[in-house]
Amino acid sequence: MADEPNLLGEYVRARRELVTPEQAGIPVYGVRRVPGLRREEVAMLAGISADYYLRLEQGRDRNPSAQVLEAIARVLRLDGTATAHLLRLGAEGPRRHRARPQRRKETVPPSITKLLATLALPALVEGRYFDVLAANDLATALSPRFTAGANRLRSLFLDPAEQALHPHWEKSGGGIVAAFRESVGTDTDDPRFIELVGELSLASPLFSRLWARHDVQACEAAPKCLDHPQVGALRLNRERLSIDGAPGQTLVIYHPDPGSDAAGKLALLASAIQPPAQPDKSPIPASAVRPEGSAFETPVTFDGPPV
Repeated sequence: MADEPNLLGEYVRARRELVTPEQAGIPVYGVRRVPGLRREEVAMLAGISADYYLRLEQGRDRNPSAQVLEAIARVLRLDGTATAHLLRLGAEGPRRHRARPQRRKETVPPSITKLLATLALPALVEGRYFDVLAANDLATALSPRFTAGANRLRSLFLDPAEQALHPHWEKSGGGIVAAFRESVGTDTDDPRFIELVGELSLASPLFSRLWARHDVQACEAAPKCLDHPQVGALRLNRERLSIDGAPGQTLVIYHPDPGSDAAGKLALLASAIQPPAQPDKSPIPASAVRPEGSAFETPVTFDGPPV
């Protein structure tokens, strides 16, 4: 089992190191040489033996009960999303007999592609690994990185232009990394996941630090504050809607509050990307054309006396 990933052990160890003795209600005497809680302290507070907890953290026991994991979650101060993630890791079991999966191609349903083109709001489709799979023109005007083929993690951590769009991009980075881990769950042997995390861990020290924390957070609807280079500050609401028949894909829509300053700026941005009006080239109706030889073209003669 030495060559198997120890997802459960890595997770509880990372979270253990983030809980202080004071938070756990443990008195501190003298100098502590480890960050956070000691293993035996977690075991004591969870009501399990220190040896059993050690085996869990080292990956020598991978089938804990839900009750044990929930007790550990309480000690580690995990919220509902993080506890659900811990339970998934504990239920995963040994992986050594599984063949490594092939890279999965994510295809946007045609109906969603059509929907994007009709929306008068910035909208895009995001895949499980936060790849941008499709986007409408207004989304690309909001951020040029909102275009098919881009990845939101790569853009935020590696592209200075995307960082400039987010006034507090490092804080945003913590949220997107936690949401990414929740989205991936236990599916960490997918080639796309391995490639992406490996690249970002080497290229971005901030991503590497955030990834090592093992934070887990659901990516939910939330307001976003952006600093757009053309229209300035924008406060937009962001909605995330799961797409039926496309597991892992999400429709992301940005919209302003009605009548807000952001609504006016978004309308301005939309007008800037509209194609110029074309001259009317429709054919002239036949009724508007004077037929040859009509009364308007035939000389008029009078047989009577001059008037």
